[in-house]
Amino acid sequence: MITFKTKGSFKNTEKFLNHAKKLDVLFILKKYGVDGVNALAQATPKDTGETASLWDYVAEVTNRGATLTWTNSNSEFGAPVAILIQYGHGTKNGGYVKGTDFINPAMKPIFEKIANDIFEEVSKI
Repeated sequence: MITFKTKGSFKNTEKFLNHAKKLDVLFILKKYGVDGVNALAQATPKDTGETASLWDYVAEVTNRGATLTWTNSNSEFGAPVAILIQYGHGTKNGGYVKGTDFINPAMKPIFEKIANDIFEEVSKI
């Protein structure tokens, strides 16, 4: 037999959870979705500018959590051009084009801002 005894109240915990339940995470995600699109468009190496102009985002909140995903719809021969630029790729004549890490430096400040904003929101009790 297991027995639990407790003293005090869960008032602060309930207050925190009620505040978290009302938190508009989708608003924050959408704000940074746009910021991320702009950062990626600015950082994308430009030949024709097509890849840079085709960044977008999807923000979702479900009962399992929240996600923010950036996408780029430019593809060539079924391969996503942004990924080819980021990681490099082979060419038709057997050569290789070295990748350029443009995504990580562009997104690092966005990720930091998201973390700070969400931390500030959940800290408001």
